[in-house]
Amino acid sequence: MKTRIAKFIAESGVASRRAAEELIVSGVVAVNGEKITTPVFFVNNGDVVTVNGKNVSAKEETKLYSFHKPINTMTTRSDPQGRQTIYDFIPKEFSGLKYIGRLDYKTTGLLLLTNDGELARRMTLPSSKIQRTYIATVYGTLSKLDLARHGISVHGVKYAPMEIEIIDDKNLRVTVTEGKKNEIRIVLAAVGAPVKKLHRISFGPIELKNLAVGKMRTESQKTVDEIIKSF
Repeated sequence: MKTRIAKFIAESGVASRRAAEELIVSGVVAVNGEKITTPVFFVNNGDVVTVNGKNVSAKEETKLYSFHKPINTMTTRSDPQGRQTIYDFIPKEFSGLKYIGRLDYKTTGLLLLTNDGELARRMTLPSSKIQRTYIATVYGTLSKLDLARHGISVHGVKYAPMEIEIIDDKNLRVTVTEGKKNEIRIVLAAVGAPVKKLHRISFGPIELKNLAVGKMRTESQKTVDEIIKSF
């Protein structure tokens, strides 16, 4: 597959597209040992590209994985207190993956992993407005849920409106887009319905479904492409 040289350099992370074109014109870019001085040049798979004598590798194809996070597990690489982390469950060949957002120690369910740091960042930006849906098992009263549905401030922090569906007198389906730390636990406690259990069942278009606890699933490239295009 042919790729324009400036695009190849930009996607590798060496420089922006415009800066890559400037590097090419300045004569510091070579393909298979031959100096390239025009951006109107295409490289093929297997071509060796160098900038200032250093090899430039093609960007790795973006991958996305679902992981069913167990309870009492930290979403981090290591824990000073020695508690289990998600990487204790993830196969070693996937240990370099980045998690997208976090689930707290007691929260279970869908956690997304990727090899693309920029995708992870964009999927957790409040401005992306990606929906995350949870099943919250609560106790207390359900009479003040409209406060959460309209958005409230708790201890000076403003929380965006949440979509809340009552499943029964103990379980709620809660959808958020903001992604603030512990927002569901904080808001539901503030309206008189403290959370006993919290379980994420979807993140954007991806659903947990029947993925077993502690296991991973590779998401399709079509799903990855749709998410990237949605930004």
